[in-house]
Amino acid sequence: MKDERGTYYTPSLQHPEVRMYVRDNEGIIEFRLYNPAEPIVWEKHQWVPYEAIQQAAEMYKERGTGRNPLALYDLDIAKKLLSDA
Repeated sequence: MKDERGTYYTPSLQHPEVRMYVRDNEGIIEFRLYNPAEPIVWEKHQWVPYEAIQQAAEMYKERGTGRNPLALYDLDIAKKLLSDA
């Protein structure tokens, strides 16, 4: 799907208004979250490469927080959307 911000998918069926935007930045897939209930997230957080997301997930795992940041970031969906665009 695409709108004025770019190409996106909906990472959570429970919250269809939340969008995960994806782009290809010179061969590196990057993600950026938009939540209309919290627009500050879009404003303060820039594009994040998938590699950085994986590193953050490892840190969460090592801390034993039980949280998995990878749940919102789907590299396969991102690749498919970008190849179709």
